Amino acid sequence: MRLGINLGYWGAGMDSDNLEVAKEADRLGYDVCWAAEAYGSDAPTVLAWVAAQTERIDVGSAIMQIPARQPAMTAMTAATLDSLSGGRFRLGLGVSGPQVSEGWYGVKFDKPLARTREYVEIVRKAMTRERLSYDGEHWTLPLPGGPGKPIKLTVHPEREHIPLYIAAIGPKNLEQTGEIADGALLIFPSADHLEETALRHIRAGREKAGKTMDGFDVCPTLPLAVGDDVSGLADMFRPYTALYVGGMGSRKQNFYNQLAQRMGYEKEAAEIQDKYLAGDKAGAAAAVPHQLIDQTALLGPVERIAERMQAYAAAGVTTLTLAPAGFTLDERLTALRAGTDALERAGVA
Repeated sequence: MRLGINLGYWGAGMDSDNLEVAKEADRLGYDVCWAAEAYGSDAPTVLAWVAAQTERIDVGSAIMQIPARQPAMTAMTAATLDSLSGGRFRLGLGVSGPQVSEGWYGVKFDKPLARTREYVEIVRKAMTRERLSYDGEHWTLPLPGGPGKPIKLTVHPEREHIPLYIAAIGPKNLEQTGEIADGALLIFPSADHLEETALRHIRAGREKAGKTMDGFDVCPTLPLAVGDDVSGLADMFRPYTALYVGGMGSRKQNFYNQLAQRMGYEKEAAEIQDKYLAGDKAGAAAAVPHQLIDQTALLGPVERIAERMQAYAAAGVTTLTLAPAGFTLDERLTALRAGTDALERAGVA
């Protein structure tokens, strides 16, 4: 099992520290550095900035939002970043959610699975540097009856095949991800529930494509906080968990709430959502069960984190992405170093 880091969203108040975290992760031998986007900072700009100031670590988008860009533009960005970084780019894609897709980008959130499949097919075809033509339900290239003609990408990526990941939560999306992608980006992963909530669906997709799990990167992101007070550390992530389970999306379309329900927290997920959508964010955070946080984060002393890493490796995780927490840069760097110490103690590298 390899380690990665996730810098999250730029503009969240830790921007000056994030580069130092990425550089330390590079020095420590972390495998990949991911950056996110929603409706603030964009991922490619951050990744280019990090890649320019690191030497070995891969840089990856977790995620580039499908409604934000035409697929050919995404292929251009991926090829450019791979070239500039010396072959260190990983392309992570996701459909975002209905509120962002329709409210920010003006793109209908309909048929997300079909859109994702076509998007991936176009991106991959464009990056082969063949002349691009495509006839699908959602994209037609070139447009018929006009001056457009098939064009090929002029940039040469460093590699023939840039690893492509999809952020997936629901069973159907997970299955399609196993079928069409090189890896899955997972959130709120519990080692105890990983098989039933994710891996069995991914495996079904791989089998559908005539493939095994060999070479497929199972890549969950977990917050990491180091210390002796596990309960106190868990409390740090109550607002974060409440935001996703309670307020990320609408009442009917909250994928994270549905995931918490599949993990056995039906009653608690409903209470968190009710309180959050009513404006009681503090009450929603207080309603998050300690066990849910502890199952989906790495908390405690290094020895405890090492035991949890063993559980994730045994469950089938191949790249464990850490989001090192702390109120200062020193605390985040300490957590980052603890991650490598725990992996060594776990003996699963």
